[in-house]
Amino acid sequence: MRPISTFLAASALIACPALAQEATPPAINTADTTEEATQAIGPGARPVGADWSRSPVAAANGMAATAHPLATQIALDILKAGGSAVDAAIAANAALGLMEPTGNGIGGDLFAIVYDPKTDRLYGINGSGRSPSGQTLAQLKEKLGPGATAIPPVGPLPITIPGTVDAWFDLHERFGKLSMADNLAPTIRYAREGHPVAPVISMYLERSLAAYEARLERFDFDFENARATWFADGDAPEPGEMFRNPDLADTLERIAANGRDEYYEGETARIIVDYLREQGSAFTLEDFARHDSEWVDVSCVGYRKGYELCELPPNGQGFAALQMVNILKNVDLAQWDRGSPQVIHYITEAKRLAFEDVARFYADPDFAPAPEGLLSDAYGRERFALIDPARATPAFGPGKPMREPKLEGEGDTTYLTVADRDGMMVSLIQSNYRGMGGGLVAPGLGFMFQDRGELFSLDPAHPNAYEPNKRPFHTIIPAFVKKDGKPFMSFGLMGGGMQPQGHVQILVNLVDYGMNLQEAGDAARLMHDGGRQPTDALAGSPADSVEIDDLGTLMVEPGVPVATVEALRTMGHKVEVETTGIPFGGYQAIARDPETGVYVGATEMRKDGQASGY
Repeated sequence: MRPISTFLAASALIACPALAQEATPPAINTADTTEEATQAIGPGARPVGADWSRSPVAAANGMAATAHPLATQIALDILKAGGSAVDAAIAANAALGLMEPTGNGIGGDLFAIVYDPKTDRLYGINGSGRSPSGQTLAQLKEKLGPGATAIPPVGPLPITIPGTVDAWFDLHERFGKLSMADNLAPTIRYAREGHPVAPVISMYLERSLAAYEARLERFDFDFENARATWFADGDAPEPGEMFRNPDLADTLERIAANGRDEYYEGETARIIVDYLREQGSAFTLEDFARHDSEWVDVSCVGYRKGYELCELPPNGQGFAALQMVNILKNVDLAQWDRGSPQVIHYITEAKRLAFEDVARFYADPDFAPAPEGLLSDAYGRERFALIDPARATPAFGPGKPMREPKLEGEGDTTYLTVADRDGMMVSLIQSNYRGMGGGLVAPGLGFMFQDRGELFSLDPAHPNAYEPNKRPFHTIIPAFVKKDGKPFMSFGLMGGGMQPQGHVQILVNLVDYGMNLQEAGDAARLMHDGGRQPTDALAGSPADSVEIDDLGTLMVEPGVPVATVEALRTMGHKVEVETTGIPFGGYQAIARDPETGVYVGATEMRKDGQASGY
């Protein structure tokens, strides 16, 4: 087995000079707003590793990597108090709902993968919520009005039942050690006493406020409670400004005292349902009381060198990453530099092929099970054969995977991972979907409801069509990596359709290019956007009236060389150099040495976060 020190030490940058910036660095892209992005100065020098990265973190007893330093410290405090990795993950997730409200909160959904050392297996949980049981597609369309082709991003109609709190309690019942009151106490304290707002989160709050103001001009929805909660002074909180949310503290205190049922059957549930029905929602108390998370099998596919990528099944998009892996293992990417046009071309075309199947097949499996042949090696070879190595294919369509035995097993989101001294590792992702959610905040509760129902299709022929009591297609996906059949790494990379693409790029950076855990996340990324979506009508159906951009747009970061961008354009790709880092997601990772138990952690340079251990 490749030693864990490899993922801690400097990488062999000779394998990827196009990203290494050694003595004679390649030209860095000067397009768009490079002066703003680089401030006319490049990276400093480091004695080991890539100049554009920093050292990973190593610790023996426990590790946490989250999008906010205070959430990371809360997780470590829980571990030191005797809590399990699941306790610490719940505590960190609660904190992020307060400290990173632009990405998550208890108005959203949750998915997680847990490695349990006692049973030596991976457990998956799907904590996504469903649509109102008493509202049909016809009734929804009547509310939307004539000519509607999509569910709006704000208001009551895109709301599905928030599943996070129920998933917390299911995870805690199986793997928790401390009480839920202990796990929620740090966030309750910060919500009352305040915390300083982090810089990137302040920027996202500012963007969110501008987006809601723009949507208020197009849609009629109640934004006043949200404005009072986060924007009471008329503006977003500044970096370093102390922020308090006493309403959220009260809500979490009731949950800590009364358990899961407080949110789905108690006082909080009644406040939620009364408010949502006033706004035009069809939800009932019975819908909330009936909600239940689902334990699901984790599926893994092999890449190369003994590494396997593991993901959760639909209604999420995790299988898209597995499909990409099955396509890309048919070509040796390491024969080219990491920043070469060939590598970026193959990753992009693999994404486009996988996402055609996402748009066609991925939905709530209770209503439309996906073909299990999606994950077969044979199907991966079949799809790989469609890639032209020299040109971007103008349009791909979905494949026709066979059914066979099941394998063993600009959205805004937060991803976190925690590991404890016993070897338990948690990969957890949680989201309100677009922006901060759908704009609605019930009086006195302090959190926003998700707008995940926006991802239903309105085409009745589509597997992802809106139906009563159904889960929509979901973008958020936790991930896990095995090495030689043993647990190796808990990781994720949030950000809408970037997530499967990001998971695969991290795996490629580690396995094919020898980067350490931090470099694998810091290296310049690509993000392809376009093609048919799960929210679109089926191709050729009577509802198929929207023009689809089949080729899409390939966004790359400035670290991709100028020559590569020019070559990709010559190959037919529509390439944009994106300098803000916003479309490329947020990465956190923890790897564990199976011999010594030492953990290595990494965090996202594009966020405010921190990886730390003890």
